[in-house]
Amino acid sequence: MWKYRSAVEKIKSIEEEAYPLVEKRIKEFENLGKYGTELDLFSELSFCVLTANWSAQGGIKAQNYIGKLNFARLSENELAEKLKEVGHRYPLMRARYIVENRKLIGSLRDLFNLPEKEARRILVKEAKGIGWKEASHFLRNIGKLDVAILDKHILRFLFNEGIIREIPKAWTEKRYEEIEMEFKELSFLLNKVSGELDLYIWYLLKGRVDK
Repeated sequence: MWKYRSAVEKIKSIEEEAYPLVEKRIKEFENLGKYGTELDLFSELSFCVLTANWSAQGGIKAQNYIGKLNFARLSENELAEKLKEVGHRYPLMRARYIVENRKLIGSLRDLFNLPEKEARRILVKEAKGIGWKEASHFLRNIGKLDVAILDKHILRFLFNEGIIREIPKAWTEKRYEEIEMEFKELSFLLNKVSGELDLYIWYLLKGRVDK
């Protein structure tokens, strides 16, 4: 409990003002998971591919600019051009990943019905450009909230608060789950689920709630 105290106090200090923004975003995630089509889900998976080593705001911009139908039908070269137009750092590689991931269209809804860890393991194995963090990001964004999105901002926060001793340079499933357990303990102390707490920390750090 002692090592979480500072983080708990900081998050509680912004909880009231962040609450309506977080709740609005959580509702969007849950609605996408419950009512989204396969193309909606594929658009969100593509968003998570795009945010890796870029930014959530950049990913949102690209997702809106390209549109869900185009993620599923543009050629690799056409997608790369669209990504260049929005300033993506790796347009060629990300376009290739998105095109290769089209094989998953038709099976993404099945992931929603699986336990989080099983769904995440499948995504990491089957989807191009999707690691443990990106898979967690996708699952949270379709309303499966019992996962931690351990991006560099969250890891730095956990490190600065003394909750973890080092920031990993690479992930294995075991190492990801070890730090995820620390994050879940912090979530428990705040009476929140992991996918929800992530948004509060983002508000604390950035003053906004992305996705």
